[in-house]
Amino acid sequence: MRFLETELYRAELKTRMPFKYGIATMTALPHVFLTATCEFAGRRQSGVAGDHLPPKWFTKDPSKDPLAEIAEMIGVIQQAQRHAREIESAPTVFAFWRELWDRQERWAQAGSVPGLLAQFGASLVERAMIDASCRARGHPFRSMLRSNEFGIDLGSIHAELAGTAPRDWLPGQPPHRVFARHTVGLADPLTEGEISREERLQDGLPQSLERCIAAYGLRHFKLKVGGPSDLPRLVAIARVLARAAPHDYACSLDGNEAFSTVAGFRAFWDEARGAPDLADLRRHLMFIEQPFHRDIALSDAIGLLAAEWPDRPPIIIDESDAGLGSLPRALVLGYAGTSHKNCKGVFKGIANACLIARRRSLGPDSQLLLTGEDLANIGPVALLQDLAVQAALGVPSVERNGHHYFAGLSCWPAGLQVRMREHHPDLYRDSSLGWPTLRIEDGQVSVDSVLAAPFGIGFDFAPASIAKLVG
Repeated sequence: MRFLETELYRAELKTRMPFKYGIATMTALPHVFLTATCEFAGRRQSGVAGDHLPPKWFTKDPSKDPLAEIAEMIGVIQQAQRHAREIESAPTVFAFWRELWDRQERWAQAGSVPGLLAQFGASLVERAMIDASCRARGHPFRSMLRSNEFGIDLGSIHAELAGTAPRDWLPGQPPHRVFARHTVGLADPLTEGEISREERLQDGLPQSLERCIAAYGLRHFKLKVGGPSDLPRLVAIARVLARAAPHDYACSLDGNEAFSTVAGFRAFWDEARGAPDLADLRRHLMFIEQPFHRDIALSDAIGLLAAEWPDRPPIIIDESDAGLGSLPRALVLGYAGTSHKNCKGVFKGIANACLIARRRSLGPDSQLLLTGEDLANIGPVALLQDLAVQAALGVPSVERNGHHYFAGLSCWPAGLQVRMREHHPDLYRDSSLGWPTLRIEDGQVSVDSVLAAPFGIGFDFAPASIAKLVG
């Protein structure tokens, strides 16, 4: 393949309700689209990727201006675009991505740019190239992955996978539906009675947790906690779930890097374990996501997880999964696995899924986890591409919250809304106000149309029609 050109587009979005995650509360943010035009065996083809630019996630610095963080995110994307143009060609899409990752990593280390932030830029180029490759071959992502037309060399990421291919570890048949694990943000209303007349939305979508459960048939939940002071709120959530959710509901806790020591989190967990009002919620708990700050999460101090806390709950990394060696390091320290998000890298996530599958096959690590999380991503591109990857990896429960914090596809022009309805009727339905919103039934979303598409989105999409070119 040859890399020909790339462009970046930006649109400004507002949330329908505040999303408080950790130290940040999102009410507005940019959404970007990146296009990549490549040549595959003489055929010119363009592909696209999209994502939010969420402050306080790639770098969780409370002192930094969110506008400065957005500028940094734009900067790492533009640097990845420059690196891609410098590479020009490679024998496979994977080989191109690996060279791009290495160049972005060297640049980041030289400039003290955090790896998670730097590789976000590379991931957008990677996703656009994958889309272009699928369209050029005329095959959907799952088929390209199964036949390894991307040229993925698993052993170059995790040595113990040398000589194997993704099809050796990933499901032969992806699921038709995945559970939409509903995020309960730190500021979300839990009951209808908590919503004042001034705060009540008039967009036809559910707002409180109890109303979301009824409207979507929710069965899986992701509960945000910001530290010990959130235990009373966790009790309040548990009461709503006990009353309103199905008896077989499942949940995860997101620690949002709130704890700076193992002892601090263990004390929090012991208090939660001793609370009678949380007994039922604990029985439904699947795992706990990234309770430790990234500064210590993969340090030697976390060795206490395996050495001194044998009855710990399953704990995974998320924000600490910044490098190609992050997951193996986490498993040595006693973590139960990691998350997949396209923003951390598609090929990296594929390799991590294969590593976990291999470790499970050996027996002792049969309880290892690969979970699906997100950054409130939405259509027309980011959500669909992420679902395509999650399904291909066999992730059964995927955090989905963009439909909750954004009013469906109402922010995009009517023409695009029509095309989304036509090409993805299993994924979107009409809201009461007429614009498409995510179709969640019995707590699940269909992935059939995104799996049948080249890479998530089932039609040619030109971001220039809805977003402004970034100079």
